[in-house]
Amino acid sequence: MRENAYAKINLSLDVVSRREDGYHELSMIMVPLHFYDVLEMDISKEMEIKQNIGYIPKDENHTVLKAIKVLRDEFKFKENFTINLIKHIPTQAGLAGGSADAAAAMRLVKKLLKLNVSDEKMIKLAKKVGADVPFCYMNKPAMVSGIGEKLHFFKVNTDFNILLVKPKKGVSTKVAFSKLDLNKCDHPNIFAMKKALISNDYEGVINNLSNSLEQPSFNLVPAIKDIKEDMIRLGMDGALMSGSGSTVFGLTRDIETLERVNKYFKDKKLFTRKTVIKK
Repeated sequence: MRENAYAKINLSLDVVSRREDGYHELSMIMVPLHFYDVLEMDISKEMEIKQNIGYIPKDENHTVLKAIKVLRDEFKFKENFTINLIKHIPTQAGLAGGSADAAAAMRLVKKLLKLNVSDEKMIKLAKKVGADVPFCYMNKPAMVSGIGEKLHFFKVNTDFNILLVKPKKGVSTKVAFSKLDLNKCDHPNIFAMKKALISNDYEGVINNLSNSLEQPSFNLVPAIKDIKEDMIRLGMDGALMSGSGSTVFGLTRDIETLERVNKYFKDKKLFTRKTVIKK
């Protein structure tokens, strides 16, 4: 059985405060993209995982195996699985690739074992795997709060194109948060972004692109800031780093601009991907 594991971007990300448990209180607008890894799973006598890349260790920290363990602990099933993960989403990119893979694994286990479980229950279990996994499990545009577990879905009406560009270096989410100064970073108007997306107010979307984590991530990987500035200079209407980075996305309605900017970054041997919001 096969499932797509969709990447995401944060169109607005506000780190509201630091919690006593060490996590941060967030308020975000997150949208899934038509860009995905592919996960194939079938019931098997033994657990076996294959993948098309070698730099993700196949141990208990692998998000797919972690997701299966959380479900096994909860539902006490004995079945094992053969797993084939085909990665397209880069790591340490702010695109939730690992979380998307975990969420796809949870959807597949539910289907393969015909588990009679509500989405609400699965979201609670997804939170145990990782902060972005509840959103990735549902794959719908949402206002996201808490540490990522509170989801309020809404329909978007948009007609813009998205270009993803990732520098060669990634950013550790943990390190980015550790370097964050809440008094100096941006604090975007999340509700304004939500309203703009619902009403297809393109100018409103552009004006409300903002991410609290850009400040520390620019310092950690200066190439992120360079890419963002190049995007605007080359004609994209808006650009922002997604999540904790290091991917930057640019927005445009103009196909010629999209193609020209994409070629510019491809010529620099950087990862690029043209995409749109998955509605």
